[in-house]
Amino acid sequence: MSRPNFTLRQLEYFVAVAQAGTLTEAALRLHVSQPGLSQALTDLEHGLDTRLTVRRKARGVSLTPAGVEFLRQAREILRIADDMTEPISGEASLTGVLSLGCYVTLAPTILPRLLQEFGALHPNVVVTFVEGDEEELVDKLHRGEIDLAIVYDMEVRPELAHKTIDSMRPYILLPADHRLAGMSSISLHELEDEPMVLPSVPPGEKNILRMFERFGITPKVRFRPSTMELARSLVGRGMGYALFVQHTANDLTYEGNPVVNMAITEPVTALNVQVPWLSDVHLTRRAKAFVDFCLTPAQAEVDEKR
Repeated sequence: MSRPNFTLRQLEYFVAVAQAGTLTEAALRLHVSQPGLSQALTDLEHGLDTRLTVRRKARGVSLTPAGVEFLRQAREILRIADDMTEPISGEASLTGVLSLGCYVTLAPTILPRLLQEFGALHPNVVVTFVEGDEEELVDKLHRGEIDLAIVYDMEVRPELAHKTIDSMRPYILLPADHRLAGMSSISLHELEDEPMVLPSVPPGEKNILRMFERFGITPKVRFRPSTMELARSLVGRGMGYALFVQHTANDLTYEGNPVVNMAITEPVTALNVQVPWLSDVHLTRRAKAFVDFCLTPAQAEVDEKR
């Protein structure tokens, strides 16, 4: 039996570069020198007699078709090697890089806390993250660029497994001086003739419109911002109302205008927050630990109070 012409360290470096997209960023995440990282990639390609990457100055690193295929194999080998050390090192000594993706409008209200508290439990795990819409994050899961994603309820995708880590009920955001701001709850029908601010991040936009359709309402969409904070700022200036799922602790917009969260009278369905991953991929101990952390009773209590 011939021995493999690569080392686990080379595979780790290759995966980190594929995830980061640049040698500089990957070297920072791995705490190694950029020249040493570049040489490790070169040695890996020579050992395999295959070009895995295309490296261009100022344009980062992209994978060749062979590199895309090898990335999945490399990640699987590293997962197997990671599992082999479990009986020896145990969970407390988790190390390495964990790459997360988070739905862009959900990220500001959930990701910082998860990063901080998981980091306190596992200080030797380097957690990196990207933001994006659902399709972007699923695509990154398939390409092996992230280990896990954090998203709202998704349409059934047979290639994905998931765990539900939270549940949130939608609410209406109004400027503080709105005529309905003092009510205990608001019917969506009461806002039917008013301008709406609708964040245009798929699939959230579609889900919100579907919710209105369920109650026979066609909202008058005036603005379609791509970020939650711009939407809040437009509402704060009285330029429309918005419907959100994620809650913020601050009742002021970036500009300092007051806004209020209002309960919805109609029986709107709560949206679950999920952590999905590829069902045919064996999770690393780091990824398993993160999912378990998100499911702990302590985390559930924190989420309940938000």
